[in-house]
Amino acid sequence: MKLRFISPTVHGIIDYSAAVALISSPFLLGLGESAAMAKWLSVATGVAVIVVSLNTTYKFSLLNTIPFDGHLLIDLLAATTFAVAPFLFHFEGIDMYYYIANAVVVFLVVALSDNCETSTNE
Repeated sequence: MKLRFISPTVHGIIDYSAAVALISSPFLLGLGESAAMAKWLSVATGVAVIVVSLNTTYKFSLLNTIPFDGHLLIDLLAATTFAVAPFLFHFEGIDMYYYIANAVVVFLVVALSDNCETSTNE
């Protein structure tokens, strides 16, 4: 079994879905009780995910200017930011849990993403 089974196309679908979730979840979950940054970091990251996705060299891109490997590095930076943010900005309760959960999910998606598009992965 191949450990990296998320193709760039599937990764793109995950990206756009995640962007919607990152923008809407802070309002649905009531983030920002421990620090306003908890709400706005998620929204800003969601917008950034859309911008990066529109520029990545995969199926759902418009500009194809960021290589997929570069996109994965940006994802790692986002995951690391999510992991550090609760401690850096003193998030507590749901604010903290939200960012830790997002960090874990993004690290997993990056770890399971294959940088080669193949017809068997579609």
